[in-house]
Amino acid sequence: MTLNKRAAKLLATRLYLRDAALLVGRLLLSLIFLHEGVTLATHFDAAAKAMAALGVGLPLFIATIVLQLGAGLSVATGVLTRLGAIGLGLFCLATATLFHTNFASQNELLHFEKDLATSGGMFVLAAAGAGRFSLDWLLTGYLQQRRRDKDMAAALLAVENQFSLRLPV
Repeated sequence: MTLNKRAAKLLATRLYLRDAALLVGRLLLSLIFLHEGVTLATHFDAAAKAMAALGVGLPLFIATIVLQLGAGLSVATGVLTRLGAIGLGLFCLATATLFHTNFASQNELLHFEKDLATSGGMFVLAAAGAGRFSLDWLLTGYLQQRRRDKDMAAALLAVENQFSLRLPV
């Protein structure tokens, strides 16, 4: 095997591992939001009362469920991943600073640190993108192929019009 072939194989392996790592990371990061969103939605009344006791009104509570499920699915499937990751990253920062600031409690400190770490992971994902194992990648490839097909059809029509016979009337 030549040096060029070895380098190409190594590069392909690295790209594959990068994309596989992005997929696993996306799934692991989105799991907590999907689980929590489903839990809040299925126990809506009790969760709404608990949130109201913390000062979270019903519209914000519903928005939280929608964000967790929508952005969680976005990150997991790789559709608009960067947008979903930014939304969840900002959500984690807000949650940490608004609800987990009693550092005298070891549990609150742990939740604060977890939210900061999750937020950081989401911002890294937003910077890196979803990778090749995502619906974004498939959709982009499909749209690029459609654009190439449209350009080819337009070029063929232009050539056909240029060489068409024009009969005198």
